[in-house]
Amino acid sequence: MFGRWLGNRGQAGGRGEALAGFRIPRTAGVLSCRVLDPVDEPVRQAEFVVTDSTGRKVTAGETDPFGSLLATVPTGDYRLAVTAEGFTPFHGAVTVTEGAHATLGDVALQVAQPPQLPDPGDWDIEPNHSQIGFTARHIGLARIHGRFNNFAGAVRIADRMEDSAMHVIIDAASIDTNVQMRDDHLRSGDFLDVGRYPTLEFYSERFVHRGGSRWGVTGALTLHGVSRTVTLDTQYLGLGSGLEGETRAACRATTELHREDFTLTWQTMLARGIAVVGPSIVIDLDIQIVPKA
Repeated sequence: MFGRWLGNRGQAGGRGEALAGFRIPRTAGVLSCRVLDPVDEPVRQAEFVVTDSTGRKVTAGETDPFGSLLATVPTGDYRLAVTAEGFTPFHGAVTVTEGAHATLGDVALQVAQPPQLPDPGDWDIEPNHSQIGFTARHIGLARIHGRFNNFAGAVRIADRMEDSAMHVIIDAASIDTNVQMRDDHLRSGDFLDVGRYPTLEFYSERFVHRGGSRWGVTGALTLHGVSRTVTLDTQYLGLGSGLEGETRAACRATTELHREDFTLTWQTMLARGIAVVGPSIVIDLDIQIVPKA
């Protein structure tokens, strides 16, 4: 069946024949396209989402190494959204009919202009519109979400962004998972030991541009009296204006920490030998900065 639909595109060498035995469910069809950059090279791992006429997501995924996507979906009208780092998003409409192959052909993505960077100078992290959160695995099943409520930080933007620096100080006792007993335990000597180590600190003077709006911010994180090199996988979101007309810049960042790297080795086990708290912690940051007053 696929061989009949795709054979005309790949007659030389019979490229479509490899799919000839693939059976399509009744009341379904096939949707496809190939994603290319402005010089007609395939865009691999571009993210795509297919939604129906009500806006409900039907399927999603990434393009293959040749920039292609192929999905079997029920008959109907669909919207296809394709996004890739450094390119403007693509949105297209397509109708899939029973037993047919609906293709958008070659989808050409255009290079996106990177967002404007902050002006050189001293900036402060604005805590009322910023958040430092974390996620940890509990008994190998559920994820526990928390945050630190009190922190402060400064960023020095250099003429060349790669020469910038930042310093963040977090109040360890402000940890908050919305459960008082658990928070008290996290503050105790089993974990953060806030009596001996009242703060967590991150200092970086290495900003590496990874293309588009992506940056790597590498520095030293001091936690529980131990310093380790950590890289924040950062997406710069651009500039905006606050309610009072002040300039703001924003970013999102994430990294993964391993408890034992910072001597957080509390390993109480359940009956089956499962650790109560998982070995790794994912840190998520949503940060806004404003020019230093």
